[in-house]
Amino acid sequence: MSSNMSGIGQDPNAGDNTMDPAQRLSQDWWRTEIIDMRPGEIRYRGYPIEQLIGRVSFVQMIWLMLRGELPGPGQGELLDAALMAAVDHGPQAPSIAIARMAATCGVGLNNAMASAVNVLGDVHGGAGEQAVALYEDVAARVDAGNTMEDAVAAALQHYRDHHGKFVSGFGHRFHPVDPRAPRLLALVDQAAANGVVKGRYVAIARAIEQTLAAGRSKPIPMNIDGATAVIYAELGFPAPLARGLFCLSRSVGILAHAWEQTNQGGRNKGPIPRQFLWTYNGTPQRDVPEAPPR
Repeated sequence: MSSNMSGIGQDPNAGDNTMDPAQRLSQDWWRTEIIDMRPGEIRYRGYPIEQLIGRVSFVQMIWLMLRGELPGPGQGELLDAALMAAVDHGPQAPSIAIARMAATCGVGLNNAMASAVNVLGDVHGGAGEQAVALYEDVAARVDAGNTMEDAVAAALQHYRDHHGKFVSGFGHRFHPVDPRAPRLLALVDQAAANGVVKGRYVAIARAIEQTLAAGRSKPIPMNIDGATAVIYAELGFPAPLARGLFCLSRSVGILAHAWEQTNQGGRNKGPIPRQFLWTYNGTPQRDVPEAPPR
């Protein structure tokens, strides 16, 4: 599908030396390959919106916006599974709790959602990005001639030197085995068998899992972050986009909880019930001097 029509982000007078420099600058203020728009026309990555509506799913649209092309057979379904699996993990997750607390403060849904998404940082929300980066590090070491075993050992040591002993994507403080991970990995295995993905990163993730379990009485199984990271890596998404995709996924749960809490009511609910006080370990009770120093 092609078009020779110029959009807002393009300069229809390229080569016209008579155009005022300020006018040329104003037409080139933003540059984008994502959207082309003029009165009566909207095109995403070249596709007219009226052709996309009803024929392209939301997850396919995510792929198109981020990658520039529609996903191939099986790719959209695999991305959809990853996004669906991580939408919610209950009010004990800080982002969900914050959405509900914000709703009790009387703010709108957009404010509650923004408050929640803003805490999806390195500790809560960044594990998928970190796991993809770890998998890519192992892959690069294998490409450099190392065995899988040596590559995993070196990558894990490098990770721990920079991030600490807890390896993102593995282990879970609540689930002995995260029920979401095996199902996602089974989908990756099937996609690899069908030629949708190569299966390289699922093999790397399992090698890391085996290394982490070595010499331990209890294994450290892959969790949702590690499994979705496998999918994002297999599909060719760069590590930073893994966090952005998680934000998209979790925003669905955030919206649901914010809306539910809005309908339940309640005012100014904090992180703990009022009958439970926090632990104070500061200076013991004391009186202000009668003549405070000036």
